[in-house]
Formats: sequence, structure tokens, C-alpha cells
Amino acid sequence: MAASGRDLGDGCALTLRDLSTVDAVHDLVAANLERLRAAEPWAWGPVTREALVLHTEQLLGRYAMDRAVPCVVRSAGRIVGSASLALDPYLGQASLGYWVDAGSEGRGIAHRAAAALVEVARERGSARVEIRTGVDNERSRRLAERLGFAHEGTLRSALPLGDRRVDVAVYGLVL
Repeated sequence: MAASGRDLGDGCALTLRDLSTVDAVHDLVAANLERLRAAEPWAWGPVTREALVLHTEQLLGRYAMDRAVPCVVRSAGRIVGSASLALDPYLGQASLGYWVDAGSEGRGIAHRAAAALVEVARERGSARVEIRTGVDNERSRRLAERLGFAHEGTLRSALPLGDRRVDVAVYGLVL
């Protein structure tokens, strides 16, 4: 993906996440923390600015090794979410993750960001892309299906969310 990002239409863009995005992402995570804890194990860990700096540096290291494409989603120039690929060049596959601010849901932003990253996976030579989401995360499951992903199975008790574990729906798309 070019450093300038990808235009998603309607004033939205997907751009690489870097240290200049830390403060805006931190504020967005803090504003959406309870929602994120319903779906994301990382939201149960420290959500300090320092932790986010370290995480961003790790993602940039993985990007440099062609193992990740960490992005932020922008609408009218403002960061409204995150969408990323984890790449496994040896297996020729990728894993896609995404989330958007509550105020940006229902506008097709996550769909467009995810579709753009599926194209990035294709350009990087991936033969398949996976989306894994909690079985109760209906929005994410519907998005995967709208993108053409097939439900391939359910992993029992595979996602730790705080003090509980939930089943995970695995979706796959062969490119």
C-alpha cells in the first residue's frame, strides 16, 4: 500500500498507521473502550498512550518485514477507526481486522476499508484471507458475508474477553 493510502470514497481514506496517529487513536479507543471490550481481547489490556506507542512501533516493525499492513481509517481527515492485515507470506494468507467509532457505524466505512485491504492482500500474493470474530458479533459477521467470505466453522471458547471466553466464527475468502 502506498504511503499516501487508499481513497475509499465519500471523503474516507485508508492510510498507514504510524506514530503521528497515536494520540488520535488513543482518544478514539478511550471513547469506544466498552464497545471494543465486547469484541477485542486487546481492549482489556492497558490502554495508555505509552502502550499504544509500543504497539504502533511493533506494527511498524511487522510492516517493514512485510508481515502486516496496519492502517487507520479516516473520514473527512479525522481518524474514525482501524483496519489492518496480518500477513503470512509463507502460507500465502492474511488475517483481516477492523473497527470503527460508534458514530461512524452504518455508513459503509468499515466495509470499504476491509474491501481495500482484501485487495492489498491480493496484491501482496495472498491466496486467502480470514476474518475471525466472536459468534455474537453480528455486525462483523454480516460484513464478512457482504464481502464474499464464507463461514468455515466455529472455534469453541477461542476468544478471551476479560474473564470469559467466547466462541469464534471463522470466515475465509479464497482469492
